[in-house]
Amino acid sequence: MQKIAFHLGSLPIHWYGLLLASGFLVGLWTASRRAKRDQLAPDQVIDSGTWLILGAIVGARALYVVSYWDRLFQEPLFPQAPWTEIFMVQRGGLVFYGGLIGATAAGMIYVWKNNLPRWKFADALAPSIALGYVPGRIGCLMNGCCYGRETSLPWAIHFPKDHETHGVGVHPTQICDSLLNLGLYAVLAWLHRRKQFDGQIFASYLVGYALTRSAVEAFRGDYPVRYLGGTLTPAQLVSPAILLAGLILIWKLPRPGPGRSS
Repeated sequence: MQKIAFHLGSLPIHWYGLLLASGFLVGLWTASRRAKRDQLAPDQVIDSGTWLILGAIVGARALYVVSYWDRLFQEPLFPQAPWTEIFMVQRGGLVFYGGLIGATAAGMIYVWKNNLPRWKFADALAPSIALGYVPGRIGCLMNGCCYGRETSLPWAIHFPKDHETHGVGVHPTQICDSLLNLGLYAVLAWLHRRKQFDGQIFASYLVGYALTRSAVEAFRGDYPVRYLGGTLTPAQLVSPAILLAGLILIWKLPRPGPGRSS
């Protein structure tokens, strides 16, 4: 765990923000390369970057504040910190599902404004969402957040004694999440070259991510509150809806007719 990567003068540059930014840039670049297969200009994908990152940050931070309000922002803790703490994303505190929802909404606006084929655009981006997530989760590891439950298994990792885990062994949930998403990226990139209809890759991403995230969440130990009798995390409550949305898209999206290609 090492929160600070380096300093620019007196300004600390956090690993979390640095890795998050690198994941976004790598994802955007690979999506622009993939866009050609969907008859999209690479510049159209690159130009969407500002919309996507703003939507992702707003959505991810908003869901984080809602999810952790009792622990971080509510009485009596909140008066001890300035209200601007709500906006301090550079220190961590982003919920991916919120970012996915926010980026999807921003992407829909961008596609509408530029009259782009929405499902082709979504397919070009989908594998890169999984790829960009990989360094982002390593950023969580460096920041000491999103940690796992206590375990004595050989692959346990140990944070410093002054961390919330007090140095005991915990499941390496950040590393597991990164590896699963790297595998998801490989599957989606392979499927993209063989897709049968527009929207298939984005829908498959929703299904794949909902399943992998739910699995990792079972080993998370950082949530102050769990739901339905203390068994489900906030992400596990959202995952079924995301999974269902993906399955409905796979079922309902139109297939190309005879003699037409996707």
